[in-house]
Amino acid sequence: MNSTSLPSVDDIFAFIFSVQIGQKNFFRFAGPIFIFIGTLSGILSLFVFTQKGLRKSPCSIYFIAYNTSTLVLIYISFLPIILEIGYELTPTTYNLFLCRLRLYTTFLMNCLCPFYLLLASVDRTLVTSPNARTRQRSTHRLAYQSIVIGTIIWIIGLSHVLVFSDLIRIETGNTICYVQLGWYSAAITYGSLIKEILIPSLMIIFGLTSIRNIRHVRINILTTTTASISYYPNHTGNNNTNLNSARAKDRQLILMLLVDITIYVFFSLIMAVTLMYEQITRDKRKTLEKLHIELLIKSIAMFAAHIPFCINSYANLLVSKTFRKEVKELFVCKKIVYTSQVSSNYNR
Repeated sequence: MNSTSLPSVDDIFAFIFSVQIGQKNFFRFAGPIFIFIGTLSGILSLFVFTQKGLRKSPCSIYFIAYNTSTLVLIYISFLPIILEIGYELTPTTYNLFLCRLRLYTTFLMNCLCPFYLLLASVDRTLVTSPNARTRQRSTHRLAYQSIVIGTIIWIIGLSHVLVFSDLIRIETGNTICYVQLGWYSAAITYGSLIKEILIPSLMIIFGLTSIRNIRHVRINILTTTTASISYYPNHTGNNNTNLNSARAKDRQLILMLLVDITIYVFFSLIMAVTLMYEQITRDKRKTLEKLHIELLIKSIAMFAAHIPFCINSYANLLVSKTFRKEVKELFVCKKIVYTSQVSSNYNR
C-alpha cells in the first residue's frame, strides 16, 4: 500500500538551505566572470566605434552611447546584485541616501541602455529607406539631439524613485534597499513589465523594417544594373561598385545592430515572463518552498537581464567583418606603437 506523506520541517529547511547555497554559489562564481567579460566588451566596443572609419556614421554615436551606458549599468546595477546575493555585502542598506541613489541610477541605466539601442534601430530604418528624403534625416545632429533630449527625459521621468525608495525591514530581520511597498511597488512592477514588452517589440518592428528596406534596395540596384548593361554594353559598373563600397559599413552596422537586438530581446523575454508570472500568482497562497524557488528564478532572471550588456562585442566579432577588422587594426596599431617605443628606448 502506497502512501504519501508531507515533508517534515527538517526536509523543508534542508531544501531551502540547498536553494540558497546554490543561488549564492552561482552568483559568487559566475558573477565576477560576467563582470570581467562585460567590462572588456564595453571598452572594446567603445574603442572600435570611436575609430575614424566607423564614427562617420550616426549609428556609431548611438552605439557609443549604448556601450557607455552598459559599462555604467554593469557597475551600478549588476555588481551590487552579485555582491548582495553572492557575497552578502549590502553597503547601500546602511545609508538611505546611497540606497536611493543606487536604485535611481539602476532604474535609469536599465532604461537608457535599451533606449539607445532603440534609437539605433530607428536610425538604421531611416538609412535603409527607399525614400531619399527619409535617408537624409539620419544625421549626426539628429543623433546628438535624440540622445541628449531622451536622456534628460528619462532623468526627470524617473526622479520619483529618489522619493519612493526606502530601507525596508523584512520578516527575517534583515534590511533591504527597495522601493516602498504597496501601490508604488506594484506600479514599478507593471511599468517594468510594459518596458520589457514594449521596447523589444519596437526593436523587432524597426529591425524587420530595415531588413525589408535592404531587400527592396537590392532589388532596385539589380534592376538598375541590368538596365544599365542593356542600354550601355561597355558600362563597367564602377558607380554601382562605389555605391556598394560606400554602403558596406552601413550594412555591417545594421548586421551588428540586428544581432544586439536579437540578444537583448531573447534575454529580456526571461524577465518579462518572470514578471508576468509574479503578477498572475500574486494573490495565490504559496508554500515556503515555492516562495524560495520563485525568488531563485527571479534572481536568475535578473542575472540574465544583464547578460546582453556583457556579450555584445563578442557577438559583433563573430558576425561582423568590419568589427573584426577594426579590432585587428586596433591591436596592430598598439603593437606597432609599443614596438617603436621599445626600439626608441633601446637606441637611447
